[in-house]
Amino acid sequence: QVQLVESGGGLVQAGGSLRLSCAASGIRGSINAMGWYRQAPGKQRELVATITSGGSTNYADSVKGRFTISRDNAKNTLYLQMNSLKPEDTAVYYCNAQVKYSLAVTLPYWGQGTQVTVSS
Repeated sequence: QVQLVESGGGLVQAGGSLRLSCAASGIRGSINAMGWYRQAPGKQRELVATITSGGSTNYADSVKGRFTISRDNAKNTLYLQMNSLKPEDTAVYYCNAQVKYSLAVTLPYWGQGTQVTVSS
């Protein structure tokens, strides 16, 4: 079955950097868009950044200029480079992949999440 495994989370001081990775396996279709989402305690899950199979990107206003999303299609791997981290970036970060099986069927898959904690 499809599995998305995130890594790279951890504890970092404000102003620091982290790089998240998400490795997809068990893919039987083709991966369209991929993205990173995050959920802080007591808050709803929110979009951080997305990237299409062609490399077009979209970012939440709160992370523009600080975060960079990228992907390696040959390795089915998604990345998120996070710089100038702020305490408000603290959250569980989730990877998402939209897998296309046919013209009519595209299914979303989620990773288990990785914790990012930014201390002030």
